[in-house]
Amino acid sequence: MLIAVTGDTHHGDKTRNLPSLLFHHLEEKKPDLILHTGDVTSHELLERLEDFAPVVAVRGNADHLSLPEERLIEVDDVRIGLLHGHQFFSLNAQFLTLKALDMGADVMVFGHTHRFYHDTYSVHGKRVILLNPGSPTFPRMDSAGFAFLEVNGESVRVERISFW
Repeated sequence: MLIAVTGDTHHGDKTRNLPSLLFHHLEEKKPDLILHTGDVTSHELLERLEDFAPVVAVRGNADHLSLPEERLIEVDDVRIGLLHGHQFFSLNAQFLTLKALDMGADVMVFGHTHRFYHDTYSVHGKRVILLNPGSPTFPRMDSAGFAFLEVNGESVRVERISFW
């Protein structure tokens, strides 16, 4: 299953432009699912993303949308945790890995920093993959972009899409 992962789009509060490069890649790759890590800030963007695939989104600190704080979904044999990240005092790998273990997630997808991050950790013999797709509209000390997460059984592969 191919999953597009994006977040920190801030459509409506910081920009009126929809991320056309994101849509171009979605049209080209045709993902089965889209995950949004929060700070969507408009229903219009969620509706536009739904044109490409079903969307699972969480609420970020800038959102006033009626979205859950966190989600746990299962894709093939992989459990994916989804949250924005503003809930943590310090958004570091240790807190995120422990949160993933607490949720029973194999992959923890988060946002808030507007920067791409991907790494794998092993805690108590359990592997946890952390993924922040960055931001396609407002990157911070990073290039704009998003990510694809490919899940096949228990196998997980991450592909970063950088716009510049």
